[in-house]
Amino acid sequence: MPTILVIDDNPAVATALELLFSLHDIACEHAATPEAGIERLRAGGIDLVVQDMNFGADTTSGDEGVALFHEIRRFDPDLPVVLLTAWTRLESAVDLIRAGAADYLGKPWDDGKLLATVNNLLELAFARRELDTRTRDDRRRRDALCNGRDLRGLVWDDPASEATLALALQVAASSLPVLLTGPNGTGKEKYAEILHANSPVRDGPFIAVNCGALPNDLVEAELFGAEAGAYTGATRAREGRFEAADGGTLFLDEIGTLPPSGQVKLLRVLETGRFARLGGHRERSVQVRVLSATNANLPAMIADGRFREDLYYRLNGIELRLAPLAQRPRDILPLARHFLAGRKPLSEEAERALLQYRWPGNVRELRNVIQRAELLARDTRIAAADLALPLTPRPDAVTREREPDRAEIEAALGRSGGVLAQAASELGLSRQALYRRLDRLGIRRD
Repeated sequence: MPTILVIDDNPAVATALELLFSLHDIACEHAATPEAGIERLRAGGIDLVVQDMNFGADTTSGDEGVALFHEIRRFDPDLPVVLLTAWTRLESAVDLIRAGAADYLGKPWDDGKLLATVNNLLELAFARRELDTRTRDDRRRRDALCNGRDLRGLVWDDPASEATLALALQVAASSLPVLLTGPNGTGKEKYAEILHANSPVRDGPFIAVNCGALPNDLVEAELFGAEAGAYTGATRAREGRFEAADGGTLFLDEIGTLPPSGQVKLLRVLETGRFARLGGHRERSVQVRVLSATNANLPAMIADGRFREDLYYRLNGIELRLAPLAQRPRDILPLARHFLAGRKPLSEEAERALLQYRWPGNVRELRNVIQRAELLARDTRIAAADLALPLTPRPDAVTREREPDRAEIEAALGRSGGVLAQAASELGLSRQALYRRLDRLGIRRD
């Protein structure tokens, strides 16, 4: 139950207000003097103050009420204060509203107007308090998540990104292979670096290979090395990426592009830890943690016979799915500011344009847009026109590849501790869209 403190030296006024508020489930306490009011505020538990403006023998100047108001503001700048007086002077009202008073009502007051004002202010105060509490909790959780961890300069603010990062840090300490999935430009290599930097082999090498950039006839030589004469132009023996990554981490990006022959040999290495160089017979042994990434639908490729099912399960010890930037909108502005070189800030119009855009190219596209805009902007601030974004706003309900099913929704609710706004953000939905899905699937909101 909210609690209001009435500071008024007229017992009849205090009694009338106590009765009015009690009839509407609002607790009310009374202080007869400014000094008693400040002392009660120091005890805590007050959500709103209704104060008179006139105390003592001089009941017309309002000086005592002005002094009391400023003392309350010094004590708690966020506490809502409603001013109540029989001597309503416009200039006094304007001055105190500018100083932070919530409202200014004359005596005799209108019960309906006073109650509407008080209820609105209490609702706003509770919302602000809840936001402050959530912000402090977010900060504590963020600090606990980052404490002693190497995040490789990762920038994030969205709950969906925090959930992904928490999972990455949880699995980093294991030796299980991790498959990073998600569209291009979402930061899969950055997360691979984080997994390595927080793993038991962090002091070993981190070797990244873009499988899509390897010629098919040289895939085996690049991954496993080659002896002299193994192929035309191989004048000397060379080690492959597995040997280079021995004692560390090998990151295989665009793993879905690996040809069948490379898939077979990679599977054997993952199963035995042993391989032979191309053109050689001596088997070599390595200790390598393998991370892989793809933007392809590997299960669909398995069904089409283009990717080995047994290799998929070897690579997918744990899947870490990175959401598109449009599904984690709170990351957009922090990332944009991070990509700025610092010479020109974003205008408010530019920030709104960034938040409305769909970002099909994800973080990579955002970085390119920001760097280009900062270079070409002629003003001291980056305007929306400098971004040169298409005039297609991002819809309120973010477009997803598919609707989340019951298991995904319940898992997101579990990770968020039941906070619907956080779960909706992680799922890439508006809160209204999540409400509709909960009702349709028969999932209780509580």
